Amino acid sequence: MLDRDTYNAFCASLPHSTHVVQWGNSDVWKIGGKIYSVSGVNKREPAYSVSFKCSEIAFEMLRDTPGCRPAPYLASRGMKWIQRVSDESVSDDDLKDYVKSSYRIVSLGLTKKLQKELDLNQETKE
Repeated sequence: MLDRDTYNAFCASLPHSTHVVQWGNSDVWKIGGKIYSVSGVNKREPAYSVSFKCSEIAFEMLRDTPGCRPAPYLASRGMKWIQRVSDESVSDDDLKDYVKSSYRIVSLGLTKKLQKELDLNQETKE
């Protein structure tokens, strides 16, 4: 199961990611000031959990997958966020892919001006 150091190193490798610790020692990763992933140890859960934003299709697929659930607080507010609480069905490599996808989804929601400033989602013209 992905540990805290590996998770944080992975998120730190994504361009322009920023990190804060908040909400009782949770690692919160942002792009352009917007959250794309949250992780930490929940007092009720023994495992290190990771929450991420996902597409509607991924949300529907993962919501009932063993080891995953709609992310507390975020999903209950209608947002498409999943929390992986174990690697029972979603491997660490797959989790990294979902976090990277979350990063992209969130980056696409930033203003065009900020995307350009951060050199994100810029199509190259030949």
